[in-house]
Amino acid sequence: MHFFVKIKKIILDTLFPVSCLSCGAPEHWVCEQCFAETKMREQQSCPWCEKIATLKGKLCFFCKEQKKSRLDGLVAAVSYENPFVKQATYNLKYRFASELASPLSEILLKSLLENDISLPKYVVPVPLHRRRLRWRGFNQSQLLAEKISAGLAPPVKIEMLDALERRKHKKPQMEIKKYRDRLDNVKGIFSLKTKPSKIKGARILLVDDIATTGATLQECAGVLKENGARYVFAAVIARQTMKQN
Repeated sequence: MHFFVKIKKIILDTLFPVSCLSCGAPEHWVCEQCFAETKMREQQSCPWCEKIATLKGKLCFFCKEQKKSRLDGLVAAVSYENPFVKQATYNLKYRFASELASPLSEILLKSLLENDISLPKYVVPVPLHRRRLRWRGFNQSQLLAEKISAGLAPPVKIEMLDALERRKHKKPQMEIKKYRDRLDNVKGIFSLKTKPSKIKGARILLVDDIATTGATLQECAGVLKENGARYVFAAVIARQTMKQN
């Protein structure tokens, strides 16, 4: 973590001491009891239409036939309305609480194992633009991906591949209200960072913290598939369903 990020974190921790995001118990972002009581999402749905419940979050039959989605599946660990997850992801990104990546990745890993997803060849984090990476000091998606790669099939560690880069610095998706504007905001902003031969024919697991429209994941999946990846599915801590307006 960069020096100025450490200073900002110290100031924030002094002004707002660390306490459990659910019950307020001191010294921990999440206490053992609240973590154990975190309710997992019982049902996954199609990553494209978001309307039809599907096994393991795969594309539904109708969306698969339309061939519009570049993402083959999406697993979301918990409900977006879960107050702990909302606060935890906010503190991870904006209070520089990188230690929250550990309990959040455990939640995500538990969901992947419960859904019995097929093992990928690579775990790929959604990248940050270098400007935002300098400001935050870390990529939260990479922290999650590192833990997923180690915990998905122990003792084997699946390779975490830094395969993508974000070429353009755009407004964060969470700050954009309209569905169509969110789609436009991420068009063409990603490119492949590794050699295409590296991912040719590969099954890839994309990892991010929150999915809203799913546009970011779709763009990343498109780049990976255009460069030879065979199958791309994604895992997020939570997913927000949006009306397409």
